[in-house]
Amino acid sequence: MLSKSNPKQIIIFLVHCLFVILSIANSYGQNTTYGQFWNEIQFNQTLSEKWSTEVDLATTYSSTESSSNIFDHTIQRSLRGWAHYYYSPRWKFSTFLAYFNNRDVPEIGQFESPEWRFALQGIYYFHKTGYTLSTRMRTEFRHMKNQDDEYENVFRYRQQVKYLQPINSKVLRSGVIYAVASDEIYLKSGAKVTGESFFDRNRFNIGAGYLFSDDIQVELTYCNEFLPRNNGNQITNAASLTLSFNNLLRNLQKKIANRHNHEIKEDE
Repeated sequence: MLSKSNPKQIIIFLVHCLFVILSIANSYGQNTTYGQFWNEIQFNQTLSEKWSTEVDLATTYSSTESSSNIFDHTIQRSLRGWAHYYYSPRWKFSTFLAYFNNRDVPEIGQFESPEWRFALQGIYYFHKTGYTLSTRMRTEFRHMKNQDDEYENVFRYRQQVKYLQPINSKVLRSGVIYAVASDEIYLKSGAKVTGESFFDRNRFNIGAGYLFSDDIQVELTYCNEFLPRNNGNQITNAASLTLSFNNLLRNLQKKIANRHNHEIKEDE
């Protein structure tokens, strides 16, 4: 039995579950492999000590069965708006509303499938000296068009375990490189547009990031994603690039105001 006072046992148990589910799913069907490139730009804005907002812009490129070029097709674009609430140093709660323009997404099918997505999310942090371990729980409600031009509702649950460690410092700050690794399972309801399987996918990420300043950072990771499907399993190998800006408008306003004040002083 897992002890409530021992978070390490909980994490070890979750990791074992991930590997068991992946092993079972990997034993069925033939595999089709795609190479992809994911890029995302994040704009975060602090509202108060407890609240912040975020806007994400993302694009996904993919190879096809006839071409190994990972930029052969632009298969998805998305716009997502977040609200974050920092309940305590260990708990962060979030929600988002997003629009996904799905075009030729291999896992869905070679047809356009516009999608509205709403999610509720909680992250629990195990803060340790020199590294951070976290677990993320996300529930997604997806309203998306199938190949018959009818909209379906899909419910999906995601569970992630993530490890982050600064390389050249004990804390994250300007000039610091960090390593990051995560594993996540997806469970979903059955639908014509996404398939009837309960286990949706397993996603493993590993990579590194760099903080140009406290407000600008970049992260580059490799992602291996396994998707079991009735007509054959799919494996995706993706390079993911994420660029994040914190308080961009506020910082630009400060720079403009400081430059204006400096010019006034020079004229006096």
